[in-house]
Amino acid sequence: MRLFGTSEVIDNELVIGGVATSTLKEKYGTPLYVFDETGIDEKINTFKNHFKSRFFNTNIIYAGKAFLCSYLVKQLKSHQLSLDVVSGGELFVAKHSGFDTENIYFHGNAKTYEELEFAVRENVGTIVLDNLSEATILNNILSKSNKTQRVLLRVNPTIETDTHKYIQTSNDDSKFGMTFQEALQFLEELNHLSHLDFKGFHCHIGSQIFDSKSYFTEAKRMIEFYSDVQKEFNLKLDELNLGGGFGVYYTKGDQPLQLENFLNEYIDVLENYIREYDIDVETISIEPGRSLINDFGTTLYNVSHIKPSSHFDFLLIDGGMNDNLRPSLYEAKYTAAIANNMNANKTTDYRIAGKLCESGDVLIENIKLPKANINDTLAVPSTGAYTESMASNYNKIPRGAVVFVKDGDTHLAVERETYEDLIRNEVF
Repeated sequence: MRLFGTSEVIDNELVIGGVATSTLKEKYGTPLYVFDETGIDEKINTFKNHFKSRFFNTNIIYAGKAFLCSYLVKQLKSHQLSLDVVSGGELFVAKHSGFDTENIYFHGNAKTYEELEFAVRENVGTIVLDNLSEATILNNILSKSNKTQRVLLRVNPTIETDTHKYIQTSNDDSKFGMTFQEALQFLEELNHLSHLDFKGFHCHIGSQIFDSKSYFTEAKRMIEFYSDVQKEFNLKLDELNLGGGFGVYYTKGDQPLQLENFLNEYIDVLENYIREYDIDVETISIEPGRSLINDFGTTLYNVSHIKPSSHFDFLLIDGGMNDNLRPSLYEAKYTAAIANNMNANKTTDYRIAGKLCESGDVLIENIKLPKANINDTLAVPSTGAYTESMASNYNKIPRGAVVFVKDGDTHLAVERETYEDLIRNEVF
């Protein structure tokens, strides 16, 4: 199992942020999402230190859909990052946590009327438009209070990426954004939408991308399009947002970009294309989510039962697809370790399965681990992104707690749900 951030093995036990996993399990129970605060800080600084230019401003926008809670929002604020939200709920969490709404980008392909009203009321800095219908509705909302709203338009540069089809977002049949031709038609309508202050473009070509050439192709196409629009429409644009999707490590075979080198090269490519196409751009933004948070999340489970079978033993845990949907949804692959027996030889083949009433509730199909015992602690690393954020109460199972660790201290960020929480909104 690859260790990230402050994770280390001390006396045969996994320790994160200076806190033994046995201590975390005893204090907070399982399933438990554990976040390494120091690791997150260091990764943020990597983005800030290497994605910067002498010729244009750069903006690091954290993609909140990867994982969001009030404690993390405050950490992002302390680093002066911007925040990308995709729902009224994420916007509410950010606002409730004291995040400056001027630094929020509100995304989404199907924002509701109520969400757009909420964004306008809370003075969200930038709304990223997806379609003309949304733009028209937003303009009508703004007209009632005689406000003007800064907007970007999401466009689709139709770049094929080698990733799961569910996380490809730049195909020509994607539900997200507009083709370049559709965007040109949209811009013809801007004169009728006087409350929209159009400032640039956004795109996002997909997630879990390991090939830097995809990003360089995206940069070229977007800068060329930006240049064409500036010249044809004589618009004063100031931002080009190139999205995120930078791949991370889950299991052997994953080969993430070496982030520092990639970001340095990315800046060089952008500067060269900006000179080549002679565009006037004030800010270039990127939106890391998974690549910022994933390495520094570890999920802890209790081994409830061990069940022999003819092919391998089932290692049955106290969580499952309700706290990590990705293996069922995307066929995502993970590795794992016995956190209280890290140094033992891996002698036994296991299938790690959850407790939900679904045959597909399998976290890891086949993994070799040390001989396990009931009440061992199973640690699944690289679970910082799209685990807690996609969690559910399927089978009426309360969601797990979230704890941040740093320098031997712990901070409970999200309490474990109770059975009472499951009926809190029911009407009897």
